[in-house]
Amino acid sequence: MATGRIITGTRGAAVVIIATLLAMSGCAISGPSAGTPTAVGADEPPAPVAAGTHPIPQELQTVPQAYLSPSDRPGRLVELTYDTYESMSYEQKTRKLTKRAVVYLPYGYTGDARYNVFYLMHGGWGNETATLGSPGNPSAFKNVVDHAIGAGEIRPLIIVCPTYNNTSPQDSANFGLALTLNQNYHNELLDDLMPAVESAYSTYAEDVSPKGLAASRDHRGFGGFSMGAVATWRTFQNGLDYFRYFLPMSCGTGLDTENILAAATGHDRGDYFVWIITGTEDFAQPYDEERVNLMRNSSGFAEADSEQDGNFAFRLKDGYPHGGPAAMEYTYNGLRWFWNA
Repeated sequence: MATGRIITGTRGAAVVIIATLLAMSGCAISGPSAGTPTAVGADEPPAPVAAGTHPIPQELQTVPQAYLSPSDRPGRLVELTYDTYESMSYEQKTRKLTKRAVVYLPYGYTGDARYNVFYLMHGGWGNETATLGSPGNPSAFKNVVDHAIGAGEIRPLIIVCPTYNNTSPQDSANFGLALTLNQNYHNELLDDLMPAVESAYSTYAEDVSPKGLAASRDHRGFGGFSMGAVATWRTFQNGLDYFRYFLPMSCGTGLDTENILAAATGHDRGDYFVWIITGTEDFAQPYDEERVNLMRNSSGFAEADSEQDGNFAFRLKDGYPHGGPAAMEYTYNGLRWFWNA
C-alpha cells in the first residue's frame, strides 16, 4: 500500500469540496468491444455475486491520457426526472419536488439485457451534472468510462448521478446543510430515485418494490467523493439491504462512524464490500484513517486484498490532494474492480 505524509489541518474548519472534473486533451483510441451483456429472462431471479478472488490493486491505475478524449464507442447520457419530497419534512410528504438525475447508458445498451447499476453522488458545490456532465455537455470522465468499457476494463453498467440538493441548486455550497441533507437522503434514494431509475432502465431488479430491490442488491453500488462520500456512508447506514458495493472517497469530515458501522449488525460479512480511497496530501486522510481503524476493530469488517478474504479495503494515493483529478482516478479504479472481482 502506498504511504506518505499525513496532512492534519484544522478539522473543525475542513470544507468538503469536489473540483469540477477537468476536460483534458488527448488522442482518441478505440479498444476491443466488451461485448453485449448476457440477456436474462424476465422469469429468472437475479444472478448472485460470488465473493471474488480477483485482488484489489495495491497501486491505483492512473487514467490513461487517451481516455480523456471522446471514444468511438460512446455511451449515452440521458436525463431522468422523478418526483420526491422536501428533505426536512420528507416523512410528512407535504411538499413535492421534481428532481433530475443524469443517467449513463453504456454503448450498445439494450432493454433485452440486464446491467449492474452504480449510483454516483457529487461533492460540495456540485449537482447531478458535476461528474459525468449532461447530455449536451459530457465531461472528460464520461469519456473515461466509455473507453474503459470499450477496452473491457469495466463491465457495461448503468451509472446514475443524482443530487442531494433540496430546494435550491446552491444547497451543496452550505457545508452544514449538505451534511443534514445527506443524513436524510436515504428517504429519497430508496423510495423515489431507485424505483424511478430501475423501472425505466434494465437492471437486475425484477420489480421496484422494496423486496425486488433488496433481492437484486448484489448488482448495485453507491459511491462518491468528498461530500459524496458522506452520502455513501449514510447509504451504507440506511440502505445496506439494497446495496452490495460502496466507494467512499476522501470523506473529509467526522461522522458518527460507530453508529454507521452498527448497520452491519445482522448481516453476513460476505454480503457487502467497502473500498475507501484517499490521498496522502488530502485533508481527508486523517478522517478516513480514523474510520478505517474503527472498522479494523469492528466485528462487521475484515480488511483484505480480495473480496473472498474480507469485506473492506483502504488505499492511499501518494501525493494526491483533494480535487477533481483524484476523484476521477479513484472512481475509475472502483468501477474497474466492482463486479470484476
